[in-house]
Amino acid sequence: MVALCALPVTPESVPAVRRFVRGAVRRWAVPADATDTFLLVVSELVTNVVLHSSSAEVTVLVSFDGAALTVEVKDQGRWLDRRVPRQVTEDDDAAFGRGLALVTACTSWWAADVTPSGTRVVARCPIVTAAA
Repeated sequence: MVALCALPVTPESVPAVRRFVRGAVRRWAVPADATDTFLLVVSELVTNVVLHSSSAEVTVLVSFDGAALTVEVKDQGRWLDRRVPRQVTEDDDAAFGRGLALVTACTSWWAADVTPSGTRVVARCPIVTAAA
């Protein structure tokens, strides 16, 4: 099962993508706890596009194979190199900086492919079911 959407890169696109993905996973009867985790991952990846890519459009492809949910987020922006290493580590009061750590914690794996024509990030969230 797959679902695809493409939206302009605006702050309003983040909740729009969440609504789109929530509708897809409901149709696929994905458990609510897995849905919430997956929506967090999708939100973080799309937010990164909005904040950092300078792309005009973001494309989100989600799929479900019965064992895991997968998201692919693509943009046509340029990867912005950090000229100076981060001077302060994130703390409990930081407004930003936890996105990819959250993605790592919520997925079995994720990978980013950065090219001159844009960035593609894929993440996989396993569906954990209780033993009978």
